[in-house]
Amino acid sequence: MKSAQIRDAFLNYFAEQGHTVVPSSSLIPGNDPTLLFTNAGMVQFKDTFLGQEKRPYNRATSSQRCVRAGGKHNDLENVGYTARHHTFFEMLGNFSFGDYFKRDAIRFAWDFLTKVLNLPEERLWVTVHISDDEAADIWQKEVGVSPERFSRLDEDNFWQMGDTGPCGPSSEIFFDHGEDVPGGPPGSDNDDLDRYIEIWNLVFMQYERTADGELHPLPKPSVDTGMGLERIAAVMQGVHSNYEIDLFQALLRAASSIVGCDNLEEKSLRVIADHIRSCSFLIADGVMPSNEGRGFVLRRIIRRAVRHGHKLGHKEVFFFKLVSALVEQMGEAYPELREKQSLIEQALRKEEEQFAKTLDKGMALLESALSTLEGSEVPGELVFTLHDTYGFPTDLTQDIARERGLSLDMAGYEAAMEAQRERARAAGKFKQDYTEALDLQGATEFLGYETTEAEGTVTAILKDGDQVERLENGEEGVVILDRTPFYAESGGQVGDSGYLKAASGRFEVRDCTKQGSHHLHTGKLLQGTVVVGERLTAEVSADVRQATALNHSATHLLHAALRKVLGEHVTQKGSLVDSERLRFDFSHPEAVTAKQLHAIESLVNTQIRANTPVDTCETDIESAKEMGAMALFGEKYGDTVRVLSMGAVEGRTFSVELCGGTHVKRTGDIGLLRIVSESGIASGQRRIEAVTGAHALSQFDRAEQRLEHVAALLKARPDTLADKVEQLLLNNRKLEKEVAQLKTKLASGAGGDLSAQAIEIAGFKLLATSIDGADPKSLRDLADQMKSKLGSGVVLLAAPGEEKVALIAAVTKDLTDRLSAGDLMRFAAGKIGGKGGGRSDMAQGGGTDASALPGMLQEVPVWVENALKS
Repeated sequence: MKSAQIRDAFLNYFAEQGHTVVPSSSLIPGNDPTLLFTNAGMVQFKDTFLGQEKRPYNRATSSQRCVRAGGKHNDLENVGYTARHHTFFEMLGNFSFGDYFKRDAIRFAWDFLTKVLNLPEERLWVTVHISDDEAADIWQKEVGVSPERFSRLDEDNFWQMGDTGPCGPSSEIFFDHGEDVPGGPPGSDNDDLDRYIEIWNLVFMQYERTADGELHPLPKPSVDTGMGLERIAAVMQGVHSNYEIDLFQALLRAASSIVGCDNLEEKSLRVIADHIRSCSFLIADGVMPSNEGRGFVLRRIIRRAVRHGHKLGHKEVFFFKLVSALVEQMGEAYPELREKQSLIEQALRKEEEQFAKTLDKGMALLESALSTLEGSEVPGELVFTLHDTYGFPTDLTQDIARERGLSLDMAGYEAAMEAQRERARAAGKFKQDYTEALDLQGATEFLGYETTEAEGTVTAILKDGDQVERLENGEEGVVILDRTPFYAESGGQVGDSGYLKAASGRFEVRDCTKQGSHHLHTGKLLQGTVVVGERLTAEVSADVRQATALNHSATHLLHAALRKVLGEHVTQKGSLVDSERLRFDFSHPEAVTAKQLHAIESLVNTQIRANTPVDTCETDIESAKEMGAMALFGEKYGDTVRVLSMGAVEGRTFSVELCGGTHVKRTGDIGLLRIVSESGIASGQRRIEAVTGAHALSQFDRAEQRLEHVAALLKARPDTLADKVEQLLLNNRKLEKEVAQLKTKLASGAGGDLSAQAIEIAGFKLLATSIDGADPKSLRDLADQMKSKLGSGVVLLAAPGEEKVALIAAVTKDLTDRLSAGDLMRFAAGKIGGKGGGRSDMAQGGGTDASALPGMLQEVPVWVENALKS
């Protein structure tokens, strides 16, 4: 059976058993800070297992794309060197949320393997946890598994997704590859070899492990299973290695053709074939190469693949060319690959081109260090330098070291990295969750969509992190109400400001945030007191709220315009919306041109002038997606979502997104949008800042004032300013050319006398002198002239300037095998506080210490004589 056929057979079988087929979720886990990537099929169902989320079904099945290349679950270093480790894999799974438990889970697994896939029972081996008598009885007494093919294990049969979260005993099913393959059954002394391969893990989800390590029974025992598609495909296709299955063979053949390696069992070729899958799917799910977080892991994987291409002797850019082969193999099951093929290829190519610039330098440094290495351990300081200076991921250095039989001094590396780690830890600290720590009850009802003023009751007051009964005049704290019109910071929109007014006090709200189900009004009591249980009036600063709403609504129009002008690959990567401006971060592999910015701005303002109504509705997530609503990667949405629709183009809504923010009533309320700047913030990520309404008009006013000021300086009218500037530029270029010609002429005139200053050293001529008034270009021309006049010799010319001394070194071709102009330049520039370099026949540089120039020129003959002798 082909891989695609196995995937379909699995999903169809469980659909027939009453399971809902659920699409694979993104590789970016939704609202789960404990995971870098989705690494198992159950990740998208985590809250369902915990009882925190209710699904419209209690049985599910999926084929989940997974990545294990960072964090706790990291297989990166083993990929390519073993038969079954991958950075990317597909996990086939069936799940029960408080419905069936061990008996049905075991029966489903056995029936699928033996009746659908027709695997012989005598080739299957079953394990359970040592404490799980119930599962053992089901397997042996009901299913009829022979005791000779059954064993009990300890920690190997207890599954948990991470240090915390759902967990429980498991039962694993192994396939026996036969006596001709070395290795013993699970639990034996040599069970880590290749004969018995785990193909399916049935997890009986009974507990939740909390941060203190304690196990707590789940509300309803559930089932989570996982079977690697690649592993079962190897079994069904009669091969021992995952790299021999149809899917990988196609990728290996494509890689072989591109890099020119005919051996499909070559480990480097396997690395490349594996890595194209994880890289392509990560980019399709919105991750771009960068220097932090998920983007850094992606960058490591790409660079590891490129390095293995170089190892095979292929020095050209090649990795992106494999995307088409991957789309051919997996595009039908995962249409997002085909939809984003162009973006994936562009991102991979750009990253590879950037890495190629530093790869050779880093490899040269590593090779040089290894050639003189004493012992078998690569120093941690060198590993750190490669990582920090040359962008070498540590696992890439580990790869190279392993090929040479060496190990890495990871303790030294970690010590060198500690400063960066401390900064990262400081930046990654979460805000204190007062509501959870204090176990506050109830929830704050948000009224801000309908009004900016409402009455509410004080349910709690916080001061310095502690719960108190009252605030006195002048004290700062947090007030929590049962109902409020204040918007809490979320989705990039800042929290509202305003006042809470009570009979005996007035509290200034400087910010409003949300923790759990409570709105936290943070600020200072300006007069009187505020007491728990007191009834007060909450008043939002309406003008600030409205200005913020203009910017937030404009952000949605901007997002839609970016996708129409730049392409559907554009996705939001972050935003900030306040009353002064808007900032929008988005995925795009290159700078946005001035022409594109103009088109984007024009498209947004066209929608503003159309003055169409802004509509909102609440619905379920699936209905929202059918409406075309865009959701953000990494966001988790509840059963009910708020859909915001605005604008119209060609009979369709211009922008449809999920959003809980506050917005204008009609697009015309925005007035005007003006883009202020566009810049890059990370590899593959751009940022646009813009203003709206009165701030946009002020932007135009300031631009006009600057234009009038420049026009006055040039004694021109604003409407003729362009012509005036163009004429000035032409005149300036003409003058620059004349000055350059005069300097060259001056230097050439001096050149007639210069050759007479040359001295003879070891049968060759040396000219080392200083020339006033020459610039670097005229100095180069003069050096060429002197080489011709000397016939055979060495030239070093210096030109002192106001802040820097320019240097040119030249060596005639007959001497370049004995003396390098680049070496001479490094010596000369170093003597005057500078640096330089170049080819063996011509080099340039400079320094800042003009006072050291005479002494340096006197030392040059000795240096040249020694260089010629050596």
